[in-house]
Amino acid sequence: MFGPMILTLVILAIASVLFISGKVRSDLVAIGALILLMLFNILTPAEALSGFANSVVIMMIGLFIVGGGIFQTGLAKMVSRKLLKLAGTNETRMLIIIMVVTAGIGAFVSNTGTIAVMMPIVVSLAMSAKTNPGRLLMPLAFASSMGGMLTLIGTPPNMVIQEVLSAGGFNEISFFTYTPIGLVCVVVGIVSMLFLRRFLPQNEKDEGGRRTGRSLKDLAKKYQLMQNLYRVQVSAHSSIRSKSLQELDISARYALNVIEIRRKISAKNQFFKTINQEVAGSNTIIQEEDIMYVYGTFERVQEFAQDFDLTMLDHQIAENKRMSGTEQYATEEMGIAEVMLTPTSRLINRLVKDSGFREKYRLNILGIQRQDQYILHHLKEEKMRFGDALLVQGTWRDIAHLANESDVVVVGQPIEESRKVTMDNKAPIAVGIMLLMVVLLVSDVIPAVASVMIAAVLMIVFGCVRNMEDGYKTINWESVVLIGGMIPMSIAIEKTGAAALLSEGMVKVLGGYGPMVLLAGVYFTTSLLTLFISNTACAVLFAPIALSAALQLDANPYPFLFAVSIGASMCFASPFSTPPNALVMSAGRYRFSHYLKVGLPLQLIMGIVMVAVLPLFFPL
Repeated sequence: MFGPMILTLVILAIASVLFISGKVRSDLVAIGALILLMLFNILTPAEALSGFANSVVIMMIGLFIVGGGIFQTGLAKMVSRKLLKLAGTNETRMLIIIMVVTAGIGAFVSNTGTIAVMMPIVVSLAMSAKTNPGRLLMPLAFASSMGGMLTLIGTPPNMVIQEVLSAGGFNEISFFTYTPIGLVCVVVGIVSMLFLRRFLPQNEKDEGGRRTGRSLKDLAKKYQLMQNLYRVQVSAHSSIRSKSLQELDISARYALNVIEIRRKISAKNQFFKTINQEVAGSNTIIQEEDIMYVYGTFERVQEFAQDFDLTMLDHQIAENKRMSGTEQYATEEMGIAEVMLTPTSRLINRLVKDSGFREKYRLNILGIQRQDQYILHHLKEEKMRFGDALLVQGTWRDIAHLANESDVVVVGQPIEESRKVTMDNKAPIAVGIMLLMVVLLVSDVIPAVASVMIAAVLMIVFGCVRNMEDGYKTINWESVVLIGGMIPMSIAIEKTGAAALLSEGMVKVLGGYGPMVLLAGVYFTTSLLTLFISNTACAVLFAPIALSAALQLDANPYPFLFAVSIGASMCFASPFSTPPNALVMSAGRYRFSHYLKVGLPLQLIMGIVMVAVLPLFFPL
């Protein structure tokens, strides 16, 4: 048995060194360790691959999709705005508020579920406050674990020691027995993070901004979109009804460009799409209540509206109240992009009106940038030149198709830009799905993994995530493979007897030095082992040993079992030790070294405080 045990520990040591060095991708290291455990017959293929069937891994996949829905519907942005008002842009206040709120949720929801709710909000908050998300996401992950210590149901190890005490004939723990100790954990964690955050990734300027072209807001500002974009609504008495844009010839008569028409198609269910958007073409027939997006000077738009008995809409009132606050020039379906003419483009030296641009590409030209000059009006009579940048508007799909043409080069990535536009009208659905997930997780009516999977499927079915492909793109597969690959390592450590040997040896060595030393030994051995095996498995392994050791010394077993529960849960020094640590790794752009610099000191501080405090709550 010692041969497989030594091999397992050697593989674990090599993997740890590679994780710390950061020179090899973490998911590749995990798969490499997995392969070695199979090659040396330490694990069977079924055991080695069991990590990818583990409920934690499946939950992670589901949570990424749920998070994507919370982002894409703008729900994260809405909540983050409220937090931003409360915290301002002060990083210290943001960190404290995030950790307190997260710990509060974590008291009743699993730490993985807590991350699902909070991570999109925190990333959105960081972006709004122009702060590196890495400054806030690791504190978020740690706070979700600390919150689990506030109640009996907060984390699985709490339930494990409850069962062990009950089986041993001792009084069971009540729902809030953990609360005083949990509060100490949260306070220690927050205070420690205020000092340890210096080791988190620093705020950096976005070096990639230039590579992807101007943002939607930048384009709108440069081309003065909001100063030249007006909305008019067709009334019941308007003479424009039932006529095509070709008949009206608005561009020639008023020097205006009708770029888009939004039409109400259903009012039966407020949660589903009620506005149809389409690029205005020459054959478009105007209908009553249509909202026309007209590009041009205010005077000409006003003249146009008066001539045809149209209603000019106030800029602050959106045609669909749920869409208020979104950019009028970009939605989940329609967008804008900047394109450059290539040297061989057939559009060079052609007038805009003769280019057939709208007919061929189904896109409108809203403006032309020529060197430092912006041409925004009377575009139809403008001749296009090599080097011109054109601002075009239409559906994201058509803009993406334009990128395949040889006449122009699309600046930036249209599909990526379209994903940045939130579907605010779907936010109520996302709220409902998220609340359903939380209720299912708290009530424990069905398994947690099923609750998350239901929420993920509903996010896609109800369009909170645009489509299945977008759902797959929200998943960070590196984190999934990392956790799936490292879970079998805990099986190998237990199977080869390494875990049992360590725990029993600890009791033999420390038992003779008195209960306080043994308590410290139980806590820190549990804390060390939980770096390599799951906190639940660690608690299952150590709880009976701690109970037995306490009884041998004729000591109160409660502080020893609480030491097991807390030591197993307060694991911060490794990205794969808990699901929250792994979930924030990609979004925070953390390396293994960040967990060592921030998480390891926090884990040691928490251990020292807990060993000192536990005898105060439960005398030895």
